Amino acid sequence: MSRLRRPVLMSLVALLVLIPLPAHAQELPFRDPDLPRAVRIDDLVGRLTADEKVSLLHQYQPAIPRLGIGAFKTGTEALHGVAWLGESTVFPQALGLANTWNPDLVKQIGAVTGREARGFHAKDPAYNGLNLWAPVVNLLRDPRWGRNEEGYSEDPYLTGAISTAYGHGIQGDHPDYLQAAPTLKHYLAYNVEDNRTTVDSIVPPRIMKDYDEAAFKPAISANAATGVMASYNLVNGRPTHVMHDLDDVVRSWTDEDLMIVGDAAGASNLTGSQRYYATKAEGNAAAVRAGLDSFTEDNQNSAPTTTAIKSALAQGLITMADVEGAVRNVLSIRFRLGEFDPAGRNPYASITPDVIDAPEHRELARKAAAEQMVLLRNDNKTLPLSTADTKKVAVVGQLADTLYEDWYSGTMPYRVTPVKGLAERAAVTASEGVDRIRLKNLATGNYVTASAAEAGAALTATEATPTDASGLDVFDWGEGTVTLRAAANGKTLSLGDGRALVNNAVQPNGWFVQQQFKLLAQTDGSYVLEYAGNEVTQSWFGRNRYVVVGADGKLTVGAETPEGAAKFGREVVHSGVESAVAAAKGADAAVVVVGSMPFINGREDDDRKTTALPAGQRAVIDAVRKANPRTIVVLESSYPYSGDWDTADLPAILWTTHAGQETGRALADVLFGDTNPSGKLTQTWYRSDADLPDILQYDISKSGHTYQYFQGKPLYPFGYGLSYTSFRYDRLQVDRTTVDAAGQVKARVDVTNTGDRAGSDVVQLFSHQKKSRAEQPVKQLRAFERVELGPGETKTVEFTVPASDLSFWDVTREKRVVETAPHDLIVGSLTRAINVRGEKIPPRDLRKTTQAQNFDDYSGVTLVDTTKELGTAVAATAPGQWVAFEDVNLGRSSRSLSVRVANPDAPTTVEVRLGGPTGRLVGTVAVPTTADKYSWTSVSAPLRDAAGRQDVYLVFTGKARIDNLTVEGS
Repeated sequence: MSRLRRPVLMSLVALLVLIPLPAHAQELPFRDPDLPRAVRIDDLVGRLTADEKVSLLHQYQPAIPRLGIGAFKTGTEALHGVAWLGESTVFPQALGLANTWNPDLVKQIGAVTGREARGFHAKDPAYNGLNLWAPVVNLLRDPRWGRNEEGYSEDPYLTGAISTAYGHGIQGDHPDYLQAAPTLKHYLAYNVEDNRTTVDSIVPPRIMKDYDEAAFKPAISANAATGVMASYNLVNGRPTHVMHDLDDVVRSWTDEDLMIVGDAAGASNLTGSQRYYATKAEGNAAAVRAGLDSFTEDNQNSAPTTTAIKSALAQGLITMADVEGAVRNVLSIRFRLGEFDPAGRNPYASITPDVIDAPEHRELARKAAAEQMVLLRNDNKTLPLSTADTKKVAVVGQLADTLYEDWYSGTMPYRVTPVKGLAERAAVTASEGVDRIRLKNLATGNYVTASAAEAGAALTATEATPTDASGLDVFDWGEGTVTLRAAANGKTLSLGDGRALVNNAVQPNGWFVQQQFKLLAQTDGSYVLEYAGNEVTQSWFGRNRYVVVGADGKLTVGAETPEGAAKFGREVVHSGVESAVAAAKGADAAVVVVGSMPFINGREDDDRKTTALPAGQRAVIDAVRKANPRTIVVLESSYPYSGDWDTADLPAILWTTHAGQETGRALADVLFGDTNPSGKLTQTWYRSDADLPDILQYDISKSGHTYQYFQGKPLYPFGYGLSYTSFRYDRLQVDRTTVDAAGQVKARVDVTNTGDRAGSDVVQLFSHQKKSRAEQPVKQLRAFERVELGPGETKTVEFTVPASDLSFWDVTREKRVVETAPHDLIVGSLTRAINVRGEKIPPRDLRKTTQAQNFDDYSGVTLVDTTKELGTAVAATAPGQWVAFEDVNLGRSSRSLSVRVANPDAPTTVEVRLGGPTGRLVGTVAVPTTADKYSWTSVSAPLRDAAGRQDVYLVFTGKARIDNLTVEGS
């Protein structure tokens, strides 16, 4: 979702006015709650004019006074609490919620979020909508994704379990009414921010079915979500906003009505950056035909959307029946929210704003913040700290005394930082571990000085003698990017009017994050200051990136090159490392809190380039460790870290996401042992960025990534997390060693707490198919359960695994299959073998027309849209690329191969080879030039000596597209 949905000051008085119910409308059938919902919807749709129907397809649906219908808005952000509407309970980031592996807890958090959404709705029914855009279920296949913190896991099963819990919590438990209406984001295969509206996610069919779709299906199938949002990207050449999967696939997962919504300006991209359609009418019509019900466009201005829809109707691109179908889906959600029912019928309608930030919500936020923390290391039982021998604690690091909100965070009503939380347990010495510097304009000898006013002012270099107001604190966020905080008023430097540097930001924030800078050392020993905010801001001031000092002494961004910038001397007032060391010396324990800044180290519209810990923060860790042998590192970040910071002599490492208002108390609860850590990783922590593929590689089986396919040794594996106690698994048993495709197997394992304190463990059951026609994951999560055990206590955990869960997408027949094969069931280090009696996948029969995308292997090719409406084809972009169809039964003899092709480029050929891309040549198909990439024609070529069971390779000698192929036998 883009910045376009960030709240703006509204002066639309009409939206704030409750529509009185006309007397004649009180008895209309659509207001009778005892009638079936479908009957009520039909009645209401039948009373709407054509213009009124069209108006309901925009995010801001206007009031219809003659029927007593008020305004309605889709889309309130609610990833980890209600966002953007004012102070609310802020829970840990979504990634942190998944770290708990606790669906019951996540459901409680969803329930609070839905309840507070109702509270905000009571304040402003027209603007504070009850359609919540959460949760995000895009799989976290690559930790460099800028929105990593918004998702749950790299695993679809875990993502499905957590999203189902959160969605059920939001909706509430009433059989008829919704507390609020959750919408899953973002369909589909969306994990890249750079050029995200034009990036094309290439996803082969099996990965699409078994991985990406598998994350969305559970919540929809469990009726734990009321809709889906389309994503910004293209998938296999087609923008998601016009993918018919929205209608044909997503809606097939449930019998309940779903409201499919567009992302902000997503439909406009069809004629904008994507250039997929020539006119807005064509684009909007295609989106409606594909299943889109609600357009999120142009903020409150619905006119461009409704005008385009009316134009599409006039041109015959869609029918009024198409519009009514979308309207029914929209209205169904509104009926379920109780909007049209008499007072007293809907129990959620009585919720008032008093619920927001309620005391019990604060307690839940503290519990969640503690439970999502993951203990990565604990040598020699460094943790938990004892109050008896830990009287003085040093709390140091860039994140020691601050809490950061992310783009989709609510506004914290209060902030308990690590320093504040630990100060409730022990005497604290604190240091942020950052350098305080002064900048001296070398041209004049004057020092840069900041205003002490609360609102800040433009920085100037007019003082010949430095003062306290000359101090700038340097926060290192990696890759040379820093933020500068003025000692004068504690505010962070940002860009202000006239491109001036102003000390006015509480924290880095905003869509363009204008608080980012680089201090660049020059060969002559001087420094220049470069603005390093989001690249999009270049349009605001041309190519200017560097800071100059004007004749009036004011600092502005005004030079294109370092040579044209002002040169500064950098004087260190005090060293951050030395300050941290001074705080750590003599303390009973040192807690180093380092990590990411959610607005800088990757976020929406900005992928991170590295997962390494910033060098400046690493330097503080190393120095403090030398100064205090009892050093605990607390990593606070939105994503996994890689690198060599996990050195052999670090006694303890704890990871937390940005965990909201109660972070400090939760951290103290864990460090002092009031809470025994039980969080588990939901992503692989790789040792190096070099372990990661191209971020555009969505085929995880081909690239060998996520825990399912990774063959290397991770820094920390998926599912990892320590406890202050220890657990032993014994006696993994199965109730049967052979199961048929319609059956199920029960696995039992004894779990014993072998330590001296109570604790919770997450028992994880994985499977591995040991023999298959298709490449199988190294292992795959099938079930999990949290278990709480006292010291010495043993419990038996039982899992039921339907054989159907072991199915996968068979590209040879385009269906799910439970294959006859041996499997291992794995819990910890224990393994039990079972045999599954399903079916054997027969040899491929290419005599049946086969979609080219259903290949078994490939090299270099990409997937493209067959037409703008439907279909996926294979495209070669260079000579030597190929696709393979393995174990093909060519029979006694195959005479010819027919291929449906499109080729807007020069004539070329496709070679038919057996056994490999350089194997025996048995035929050559001539591919002519066609009118364009959507002009398809069938061509064929004879095959020579093609018989028996063979691996058939189609090798391209130039650019071409193949939709399908058919072999004709003798």
